[in-house]
Amino acid sequence: MKPSMYFLVDPRESVNAGYKASFEREGVSSFGLLPDEFLSWIEAASQSDLDAVQGFLLGDFEERAKCATSIRRHSRAPIIALADLRSLEQTVQLLDAGIDDVLGKPVHVREILARSEAIWRRVNGALPVPAEAPPAPERLKVFHDGRDPEIDGVPLSLPRRERHILEYLVRNRGRRLTKTQVFNVVYGVYSNGVEESVIEGHVSKLRKKLAERLGHDPIEAKRYMGYTYNG
Repeated sequence: MKPSMYFLVDPRESVNAGYKASFEREGVSSFGLLPDEFLSWIEAASQSDLDAVQGFLLGDFEERAKCATSIRRHSRAPIIALADLRSLEQTVQLLDAGIDDVLGKPVHVREILARSEAIWRRVNGALPVPAEAPPAPERLKVFHDGRDPEIDGVPLSLPRRERHILEYLVRNRGRRLTKTQVFNVVYGVYSNGVEESVIEGHVSKLRKKLAERLGHDPIEAKRYMGYTYNG
């Protein structure tokens, strides 16, 4: 479940609903569960579901350290804790438990997105880069925080679905991503009433816009295999 499904965990359903609405305003899919429900889910979740998670957002509750330990056994996605009242002792305990960042409330969803992306960059930067991986794109810049991408310093206005697809492909440049993976990230694993085939239309429009601005198509599409961003 690497822009855009976020998992929200809090014993207060109103908190989960509030953040879910905030993520939706930024065009980001999310899903909320109570702590006990979440612990059961993550132990049984499929790898494809876990791969679609861009980040885990833990509210203020006692079992956060336990949740973080369970997450780390199954996923490398960023874990961000929210604190109703911050204290040094609490922050140290949460970081020791494997949580990547602690934010005091209130916090804007765009800051959560930006911090999550920064964590992803640190984690990926620590990993060996395959020899066949293409160089990082220079003309195209994506932000992962709700802003439109830029090409040669000029914004490229995109519908939010196309923007999320581009961000996901760029982050995983050089890797083949299936249509199902892209769908899960853009629409959420638990979406209803939307067919995976809609992704083909989004990607086709995105490729045309990129080709017009870059002078070449940076996305390789292979039927039944998926998509690769090659820069």
